[in-house]
Amino acid sequence: MKLRLPNTFVLLFMILAMIAISTWLVPGGQYGTVMVDGKPRIDPASFQYIASNPQGFVALMMAPIKGFVEAAQIIAFVLIAGGTFSVLQRTEAIDSMIKTVAKAHTRSAFVRATMIPVFITMFSIGGATFGMSEEAIPFVLIFVPLALALGYDSVVGVSIPFVGSQVGFATAFMNPFNVGVAQGIAGLPLYSGMGYRILVWSVATAITAGFMMWYAARIKRRPELSPTYLIDQEKRKEKMVSVDGFERMTRTHSLVLALFVGFMVAMLVGVTRYEWFINEIAALFLVMAIVIGAVGRLSSDEFVAAFIQGAKDLVTTGLVIALAKGTVVLARDAHIIDTMLHGLMPLVQSASPIIAAQKMFVIQTVVNFFIHSGTGQAALTMPIMAPLADLVGVTRQTAILAYQLGELTTPMIPTSGITVGVLTLARIPWITWAKWMVPLQLMYFVMAMVLLIPPCLMVWQ
Repeated sequence: MKLRLPNTFVLLFMILAMIAISTWLVPGGQYGTVMVDGKPRIDPASFQYIASNPQGFVALMMAPIKGFVEAAQIIAFVLIAGGTFSVLQRTEAIDSMIKTVAKAHTRSAFVRATMIPVFITMFSIGGATFGMSEEAIPFVLIFVPLALALGYDSVVGVSIPFVGSQVGFATAFMNPFNVGVAQGIAGLPLYSGMGYRILVWSVATAITAGFMMWYAARIKRRPELSPTYLIDQEKRKEKMVSVDGFERMTRTHSLVLALFVGFMVAMLVGVTRYEWFINEIAALFLVMAIVIGAVGRLSSDEFVAAFIQGAKDLVTTGLVIALAKGTVVLARDAHIIDTMLHGLMPLVQSASPIIAAQKMFVIQTVVNFFIHSGTGQAALTMPIMAPLADLVGVTRQTAILAYQLGELTTPMIPTSGITVGVLTLARIPWITWAKWMVPLQLMYFVMAMVLLIPPCLMVWQ
C-alpha cells in the first residue's frame, strides 16, 4: 500500500491554520528571563498566564509574508549557497574525480579494498559541509551500474551516494542548511561546538562505511542473498553495467576541487577566529562561485545559468523557511509560544538532562517523518526546542544535535521525496529497501542515544 501524505507546503499551511485556530483556544502565557553568561535565558519558575491575542483570517494570510521578512537573511544565504554548489557541479570536477577512482578499482587491490569507505566518506563530507542531499540523486546513475559491474548489487550502488550523503547531512558540522539555520535561530555562534560534531560525524560515517563493507563483501561471495538479486539480473541483461568512458581528472578539475577545499578552510577560520555570521559566509560563497566558475572555464552565460539554476532549485527551501517562520510569527503575536513550552515541558522534563535530551531526539525523529526538510524542520521546531532546552536543563547545542540526529531516518522514510526519487531511479521497491535498512537504522538509533550522553555530562555550550 502506497503511503501518501500532504507535501511540505500543504502540511506547513495546515499547521499554520491549526496554530491560528489554537490562538482562540490556548491562553496567553509568558516566561521571565535571566541573564546567563551574558545571554537571556528563560527562568523556568517564572511562567504566568497573560491575555492572549487571537489571530484571525487576515493574520493567517499575512503570517507567511511576515515569516519571509523575518527569515530574509537565512533565505538569501540558502539561495546563494545553492547557486554556488550548482556552479561547482557544472564544472564536472566532482563527477571526474568519482570516475577516476572508479576506473582505478579494476587495476589496484588497494583501491578495491578502500573504494567503498572512501566514497562513503566523500559523500558524507559533502553532506556535512555544503549540505549535499538532493545533489546525490544523479550519482545513483553512476554508482548502480558501477556496483553491478564490480560484483555488488543495486543496494550498494544506491547506498554509497545516498546513505553516505544523508548520514553526513544528519551529523553535519558545517552544513549551512541545518546546523547553520538551527544555530542562527537558537542564538548561538554559527558553527560553534564543531569539535564534538566532528566526532559525531566521524562515528556515524565509520558505522555506515563498516556496515557497507561487511554487506558488500557478503554479496560478493553470495550474490543470491541480495534483496535486489532478481532486479539486478534484469539490469545486467540490459547492459546497465558498462564502465566505459570513465576519464581521469584533468588539471582544471583538480584545481577546482583544491579551491573548494581552500574556501571551506577559509570559512572555518572566519567562523572560529573572526566570528563570521550568515552575511559574511554568504559573501564567501558568492566569491567561491565566481572563482570556481572562472577556474572551471565556464563562460559568463554558463556561470549565470548554473548559479540561477542552483538558486532556483532552492526556492522551494526558501519558501518552506518563510512558511515555517510564519508559524512562529503567528504563535508569537498571539502570546501562546510560552504556553506551548509550558505544556511541552512535562513531556521532555526528566530528573536527568540525559533522558531529557534523548526524549528531544525521539520527538525530532517523529517530526522528521512529516517534515524531512532539514531547513524547514529547523525553522519550525528550533524556536520551540531551543527555549525548551533551557527549561529542562539541556544546552541549546545539545538540543540542536538532537534535532540533527532525528534526521538519520531520512534514508528510510517513504515521505521523503529524495528517498522515493532515488529508489525510483534505481528501480528498488521501497519495502525492499526499508527491510534492508532496518539493521542500519537500529544502529543509528542506539548511536544517537549514546552520543547524546557526553554533551549533557560536559554541559556542552
